[in-house]
Amino acid sequence: MSQKSNSGQEQNPGGFVPYIPPHEHRPEMTWTAFILGGILAVLFGAANAYLGLIVGMTVTASIPAAVISMAILRGILRRNSILENNTVQTITSVGESLAAGVIFTIPALFIWKLHPSLTTIAIIALAGGILGIIMMIPLRKALIVKEHGVLPYPEGTACAEVLIAGEKGGGLAKLVFSGLGIGALFKFIADGIKAFPSEIETGIRGFKNAAVGMDTLPALLGVGFIIGPRIAGYMLAGAVLGWLGFIPLISYFGSFAANPIFPAEGPISQLGFWDIWSNYLRYIGAGAVAFGGIVSLFKAMPTIASSFAIALRGFSSTRGSNGGAVLRTEQDMPMPYIIVLVLVLISVLAFFPKIHIGIPGALLVMLFGFLFVTVSSRIVGIVGSSSNPVSGMTIAALILITLVLKMIGFGGETGMIAAITIGAVICIAAAMAGDTSQDLKTAFLVGATPKYQQYALMYGVFITSLTIGFVLMLLDQAYGFGSKNLPAPQATLMMMVVEGIMSGNLPWTLIFIGAAAAAIVELMGIGSLPFAVGLYLPIHLSMPIMLGGIIRALVERREKNEEMRKQKIERGILLSSGFIAGEALMGILIAVAVSAGVVLPENPFFGPLVSLIAFLLVAMILFAVSSKGKQVS
Repeated sequence: MSQKSNSGQEQNPGGFVPYIPPHEHRPEMTWTAFILGGILAVLFGAANAYLGLIVGMTVTASIPAAVISMAILRGILRRNSILENNTVQTITSVGESLAAGVIFTIPALFIWKLHPSLTTIAIIALAGGILGIIMMIPLRKALIVKEHGVLPYPEGTACAEVLIAGEKGGGLAKLVFSGLGIGALFKFIADGIKAFPSEIETGIRGFKNAAVGMDTLPALLGVGFIIGPRIAGYMLAGAVLGWLGFIPLISYFGSFAANPIFPAEGPISQLGFWDIWSNYLRYIGAGAVAFGGIVSLFKAMPTIASSFAIALRGFSSTRGSNGGAVLRTEQDMPMPYIIVLVLVLISVLAFFPKIHIGIPGALLVMLFGFLFVTVSSRIVGIVGSSSNPVSGMTIAALILITLVLKMIGFGGETGMIAAITIGAVICIAAAMAGDTSQDLKTAFLVGATPKYQQYALMYGVFITSLTIGFVLMLLDQAYGFGSKNLPAPQATLMMMVVEGIMSGNLPWTLIFIGAAAAAIVELMGIGSLPFAVGLYLPIHLSMPIMLGGIIRALVERREKNEEMRKQKIERGILLSSGFIAGEALMGILIAVAVSAGVVLPENPFFGPLVSLIAFLLVAMILFAVSSKGKQVS
């Protein structure tokens, strides 16, 4: 991607010439791109919703979507436009980001047994998604154009590289589809027909209520490969402290108490390790996650302050940078459209009957939404979307929002619903702003038209908002939010924060213990948030994630050539993305079957050993695939 100008070519500000120069026009916003992008947005949105509700994190959909798009558009439909491919990945990435914002908050309403309607979920998702996009648009020139070469926007830059190297897309697409097939087949065999269990565990003799276990599912292996051994190790450290430290400790001291100890309803002496995890360890883990999220936010404060100041300067004229005609690659959605959309969405939030936040709530959405959209848009340019502290922002916002609502008379259940609703819109807007920034960076590098990409993003929000409610309802009916099968960690934490402020009935001692554990990790100079997530979740999830991280570490250490190492890791990430998507989609199909009344087998036909062998075979496939690579001359 050279920045040198070719003779006669128009340039973006700063002399940068994108892959497709401004004067050249190629198919971009086509019906084919919209149809394919819409389908992939729904699929990846559902997959990331399922993954995030289990392990509390989502994975980027941009690069897998770009690879699949190139395979279909170039390989099958014989269409050859990088800008059309970019439109498809742009729409698809919306599904992942919007799903992240939704699952971090809205499941709290299900846990409270309020069961929001599809219309309510769609309006909350649509409002947050659109606000995240349109509030970021005026920042594009300040953050994407003027800061080019300063803010790397890692996911957006990587996606542009994949699109530009599109001639290798077909081969890479096979990895995604192969992983999808393996993940779906494994999930069907393990949790559909129950040929063998998808969870294995064992207690430790002589160590009361200490246990180790593993969910033998390829998606978790893929998550570990994607996040790498360091983050996976932090998660496992938290799980080890919880399952081999806190649970046995609570069991030991609790065995001397004849009466129940709040919040459990029975004596600890009668509780097993799963009961102690549910009644005690989850609150300790929630305290750790809250502490880690807020600390990550405070760590980012210098960046946040500078980002906010710089971002504010982005709200300026939409004229071309040269004062004359606006180049194709500088055309944003007109400002009057943005203003009208903001007013419409805020009015809907304030006055729609099923959104009980009123005018004060709508004003809080505007205030915190503007703050966190500007912060999120720039901070992802530095640390990437995966390290964007959206959870920390939402927790901080929820604390302030709940306090304000309580002071102005929103109390009890009404106040809790209003707080979660406002927090959901803000969380979705912050997540979408980060995704929009990455996509606009990709557009800047490949030479797409910004306004077309912005329209594509809003289309993706609309499609995903209409379908994400069905996914939530199906998963809740089949597995139950807050259960060990679907922990929904962030949503449970948000619920605890709101409940604690509104009613004060939380076991604060346990929460403070968790915060202290996370503080110790921070004092050691280690980021506490992944450790805290591991402490909150069952060890059964951290173990396979660690195995995936180990596989990646082995691949990286065996390959000394940097370019070859990059190719091999890319292959592993694409296969891992397929594992995640395939398992998640099969999990949703199983949920549909259960909701329709299909009775699944209760007892596995084979035992845990067969499950472990099958899982290790998948691990060997991941290692073998990621170890291959073309020789670099």
